[in-house]
Amino acid sequence: MTIKDELRGKNIIIPDNPVSNFLFNNTRSALLWLVIRLYLGYAWLTAGWHKVTSDQWVGSNAGAGLTGFVKGALGKAAEGKDVTGWYASFLENMVLPNATLFSYFVAFGELLVGLGLILGLLTGIAAFFGAFMNASFLFAGTLSTNPLLFILATWIVLAWKVAGWYGLDRWALPLLGTPWSNRKRNKGDQSTAT
Repeated sequence: MTIKDELRGKNIIIPDNPVSNFLFNNTRSALLWLVIRLYLGYAWLTAGWHKVTSDQWVGSNAGAGLTGFVKGALGKAAEGKDVTGWYASFLENMVLPNATLFSYFVAFGELLVGLGLILGLLTGIAAFFGAFMNASFLFAGTLSTNPLLFILATWIVLAWKVAGWYGLDRWALPLLGTPWSNRKRNKGDQSTAT
């Protein structure tokens, strides 16, 4: 097929290699994703629970915990360590003045990501937001477990079709019409029968 054909709208489908097909499309890999999902979900759930039950994150002193974290990141940026200028600017001009609001976002976001991963409900979306928060923490100069959690979350995002198979996604996703819709299966069965 030529580039001209591609530009004219020819649909070219490149098949997955066997390993990718097994990991990201085959429900036999769901047990592996269950283990990873539960580990990641537990990490997020416990982190979120500590924040939700802390006065400095969502109580009467909400925002104090996040303010301390942001000031630490800004100190690293001032020293030229680990925090890039554009992210320090975002923290200083956007997050710090709205620390209470962002504190609630972080605390409840971590809790919801953990619940989504443990229950296997909207697993790909939960993993995406977990990876987003990990990236935010990494940009703020915090290593800890963030690199590992980020890598695992991105893998779960890639495996979204099967990562929640042993969870609520097995029933929730078909109701949303993806990826195991009964309509698609019935149409496929009819086309092969004729």
